[in-house]
Amino acid sequence: MRKRLHIFQHVPFENAEHIAVWAERQGFTISVTRWFAGEHAPSVDDIDWLVIMGGPMNIYEHRVYPWLIEEKGFISEAIRLKKKVIGVCLGAQLIADRLGARVYQNLHKEIGWLPLQWSPLAIAKVPHLPKNSVVFHWHGDTFDLPAGSERIASTAVCLNQGFSYHNHILAFQFHIESSPGSVRTICQHCRDELVPGKYIQPENDMVTDQSHFAANHELLEYWLAWLLAQK
Repeated sequence: MRKRLHIFQHVPFENAEHIAVWAERQGFTISVTRWFAGEHAPSVDDIDWLVIMGGPMNIYEHRVYPWLIEEKGFISEAIRLKKKVIGVCLGAQLIADRLGARVYQNLHKEIGWLPLQWSPLAIAKVPHLPKNSVVFHWHGDTFDLPAGSERIASTAVCLNQGFSYHNHILAFQFHIESSPGSVRTICQHCRDELVPGKYIQPENDMVTDQSHFAANHELLEYWLAWLLAQK
C-alpha cells in the first residue's frame, strides 16, 4: 500500500518544494490542505505522514486565522497516533507548541543564506551530515526545546533551530526544502521584512545565490531517509 503524505499549506507562496519532489520519487500519494483557501483537514486516519509548512503568521493569531484552532487539534492527534510529522518554520513552531514548549519572538530575525551547526546528536543519527551548513532562513520567532525532544541544529543567535522527537517527528526552523523559485516568491511577498539587520541579507544576494540548493536538498533527503527508516 502506498504511503499517504498530507501537506498543511498556510499561504500560496510556501509549499512543500523539495519535500514533495522526494515524496513523489518514493511513491507516496500526496494531498494538501490549503488553509488560506478555506479548506479543511482530512481525517487523521487517512494519512501516514504530515508535513506542516511555513507562513508569515504566528501560532497565536487565532482571531485573524481561525483555522489555526482546527490545525492545532489535528497536529496534536497526529502526534498522539505517532504519525510521521515534519514541520518547517511556522510548522516547527506549531509542533513545539503542541508538545508543550514555549514559542516566542527571537532577539534577531534570521533571513537569507546563513550558517547553521548540526548537533553531535544529529550527526550520530544521520552520519552523512557535515558539522556546518549554509541554509536558507526566514523567521523571527523561535521555541524552547520540547520535553523529550533532541536538538538537532543551532545558529549563533537561535539555539533551537530544529529537533527530533521520539523518532517520528522532525522540526526545522529553516528551509532546506527551498527552490530558486520559492526564494524569489517569499522575497516578493514578505519584502517588508527586509530591513537592515545583522542577520538579514539583501534581497538581491538571496535570489542570485544559487550555490546552496543542491547541498540543502541533499541534507533534506538525508533526514527524510532517516525518518522513513524509523519504525
